[in-house]
Amino acid sequence: MNLKIFHLNTQAKIIFTWLIIGSVIIGIIALISINNIQNKLDKNYSEFAQLTTKAIAAQTSDFENVSEEQKALILKDRFSSFIENNEDISFIEYKDKNNKIIYSSKKHLPVNDDDTVLSVSSPVVFNNNITGSVIVGLTGKGIKLISSTTKKTLFGIFALTWLTFTVLLLSSFLLMSKELKNLYKGVKQISTGQFGVKLETENTGELTDAFNDMSKILSKYEEQNIEQLTLERNKLEAVLMSIINGVIVCDNFDNIVLANSASLHMLEVEEKDFINTKIQNYIDSHGQKCFLEKIEEFKDTPLNIIESKPVEFNIEAGKRTIKAMISPMFSKQQDYVGYIIVLIDITRETEVNKLKNTFISNVSHELRTPVTVLRTYIDTLCHNGDDFDEDTKKEFMNTIDNEAKRLHTMVNDILDFSRLESGNIALKKEYTNLIELLEQNINSIKILADEKNIKITLKKAGEIPKVPINIESMDRVIRNLLSNAIKYSPDGKDILVTSCVCDDNKYVEFSVKDNGIGIAKEHLDKIFDRFYRVENATHTIKGTGLGLHLVKLTIEKYHNGSVTVESKENEGSTFTVKLPLNIDENELI
Repeated sequence: MNLKIFHLNTQAKIIFTWLIIGSVIIGIIALISINNIQNKLDKNYSEFAQLTTKAIAAQTSDFENVSEEQKALILKDRFSSFIENNEDISFIEYKDKNNKIIYSSKKHLPVNDDDTVLSVSSPVVFNNNITGSVIVGLTGKGIKLISSTTKKTLFGIFALTWLTFTVLLLSSFLLMSKELKNLYKGVKQISTGQFGVKLETENTGELTDAFNDMSKILSKYEEQNIEQLTLERNKLEAVLMSIINGVIVCDNFDNIVLANSASLHMLEVEEKDFINTKIQNYIDSHGQKCFLEKIEEFKDTPLNIIESKPVEFNIEAGKRTIKAMISPMFSKQQDYVGYIIVLIDITRETEVNKLKNTFISNVSHELRTPVTVLRTYIDTLCHNGDDFDEDTKKEFMNTIDNEAKRLHTMVNDILDFSRLESGNIALKKEYTNLIELLEQNINSIKILADEKNIKITLKKAGEIPKVPINIESMDRVIRNLLSNAIKYSPDGKDILVTSCVCDDNKYVEFSVKDNGIGIAKEHLDKIFDRFYRVENATHTIKGTGLGLHLVKLTIEKYHNGSVTVESKENEGSTFTVKLPLNIDENELI
């Protein structure tokens, strides 16, 4: 028996208390019973002594005419053998009416006064006259034997009764304790969630049977409840894991209890190294505990404020910029149980914002330059035109014209970008001779190529069928690719434009290849991004950063084609455009 469990058990205390009380009661009853029996025995023995004395006195009543010597002999003869054969008779004495001892057995038989426990006297009556008296001394051996035997018997009976009571009580207690111990183990198992546990005992009692019934019912309820909870949990986890944003759930002690795959990916951590750790211990790419200060700020902010205005901040994780928002989490009873951190990858937005800022700076600079030149030259002509000869005026007018065209191109790029990005337009297409369009653009941009002594050559592989395109937007694409090739090519480096039919006559392809400074490998994936510009020690040509983005947007979004680039630094670049020959008739003019 597990004393640790039961030694202070109230039921055990009650049982042992009753054991003590029962023992005391049985003991008291035994003592009272023995005392009463002893009193009865003493009373009966006294009556026995009286009767014996009277009987002896009656035997001596006929001694009226007998001398004292004869009386003594007669009494000796009568009582000697009687006394010797009766252990209860200690002595017998006969006295006359004058109280003179006529006979005493003490003279003939040895007597120990300590053996005499009771002396009884009875008068001797003859013819209604008292002629003497008889005194009988009793040893009490018979009564002692009876008393001893009675006491032993009663003690045995009461001892057996106490023992039986004790054994029954302790057996009941031990059996109950065993059942309670078994029940305790079962309750402990159920408290840990092990519903359905069954108590196995040799003799199952009502308590055990009731427990097993309860456990069975709980098991059935658990199966139904767990199935429902599992379904709900799976739904919750499925929803949580499918959220594109990162979600981290922390308890009231800042321990991470749940994190979806998006958050693990954003923070570049493994689930086993992240779950059950303190969120404050996470270290960002700068080696800082980026959550520590904001978590403290969150905890110091009153809940009524934080509910309407979550704590927001940005962190750096690897190459990502992540926006984090901390919001409190409550139970159905509106008890605060922790907080949720939502992570949003704003790397793209951050880069776009940087590019926009760069774009605005570049556009401002680019616009300022032609505007300044225009104002300067126009102001000079207006105020001092009469002082210049015709050649100088012509040179001024050419410069004004070039800067106006440059300004017009930049403004058109910005307007086209806004218009094409909105996606609310439909570019109507018509079947067009692509070779003629290429030749027209080559001729129109020849003046720029001649300034750098660059020759542009057009080659075609076989007959090129007409292509369904929007002439205006495709004209801008070709012009942009050609002007870029001229800009980034050193003087004297020729440009090759080729065209052919490809992919089983499903597409027409044209490419612009220059022999310029080329593009570094790390920039190739971003060269078509809006506002993106490559700047390095050898590449300082200004622009809006929208040209190639407009090319890609026009070809892929509005013509269902593709545009690719191949380039190596200091070896030149090749931009290839592929256009489908078959399109939906609804897109045609």
